[in-house]
Amino acid sequence: MKHVIIPIFIPHKGCPFDCIFCNQKKISGQMDEVSESSVRAVIESHLNTISRGSLIEIAFFGGSFTGIDREEQIRYLEIANEYIQNGPVGSIRLSTRPDYIDDDILTYLKKYNVSVIELGVQSLDREVLERSNRGHSIEDVLTSSKMIKDKGFSLGIQTMLGLPGDSFEKAVDTAKKVVELAPDIVRIYPTLVVKGTYLERLYITGQYKPLSLEEAVDLCAVLMDIYESNHINVIRVGLQPTDNICDGGDVIAGPFHPAIRQLVDSRRALRDIEEIIVKNKLTEKKTLAILADKKDVSVIIGQKKSNIKYLKERYNYEEIKVYTDSNKCECYDVKY
Repeated sequence: MKHVIIPIFIPHKGCPFDCIFCNQKKISGQMDEVSESSVRAVIESHLNTISRGSLIEIAFFGGSFTGIDREEQIRYLEIANEYIQNGPVGSIRLSTRPDYIDDDILTYLKKYNVSVIELGVQSLDREVLERSNRGHSIEDVLTSSKMIKDKGFSLGIQTMLGLPGDSFEKAVDTAKKVVELAPDIVRIYPTLVVKGTYLERLYITGQYKPLSLEEAVDLCAVLMDIYESNHINVIRVGLQPTDNICDGGDVIAGPFHPAIRQLVDSRRALRDIEEIIVKNKLTEKKTLAILADKKDVSVIIGQKKSNIKYLKERYNYEEIKVYTDSNKCECYDVKY
């Protein structure tokens, strides 16, 4: 069954903090205030394009939903819940801060059929949180995560890479600590420098250096290994491309790529294939034959055939062939 999310962005609503990386209006592409009528309009426009039989979820993203004025929260939730009661929508998800969760909040969220709560954790390193002006503690993350799971919600964790004070080792340590929280889903966001943020000022004055795209891809590949080996689903890597990000010039620096998840998957495939080449001593061959499922061919080849080019240059292969039919490749060197 196809899973479709109807995203409703509520930028900066409910958040009194000014995290150094944050400008939700530019990140989400949602520049206007969100009214009840606009919420209905977004839902209806999406429903008109969704095929029958899909599993549909309404998602409130952007701000810190549970920090919004309670009456306003309820109005949004009532609208979304109408579509659950009337049939086309199956559930609601939302994102919020770790310090905006308590028993009372979880009780009314359950009443309105919220099923997934994603926490903007960003890091589980104290220095990174402090330098990013997050305003919450590691203890807030631990407490709220446990409460969410104990109340029967699905838990999502959102993390960022390359914030001030962050490092490869700290990012890996954060991932290992996230695994201990046992979330159902994770999102990984390499930090981008967005206009109108304090991080932009630090970047312009030379006090902050973002990750390169290569560094971000390498690190994301390692983190995905950690999560997937612990049966945690990574549902997104990198920001969703919007007109503001792709064409508007609001991202002035950082490892943005519209298909960064594919780059990460290709890097992981390359690493796995290279391990097999070395282990099986295939470096003396002139031709390399790889057998794979059709769905994996693009990640094996890499964007603009980057993986094929790398393997040829690294191991002096004259030809690399990728097969999807074992009948045409009875003698293969690598099975992926």
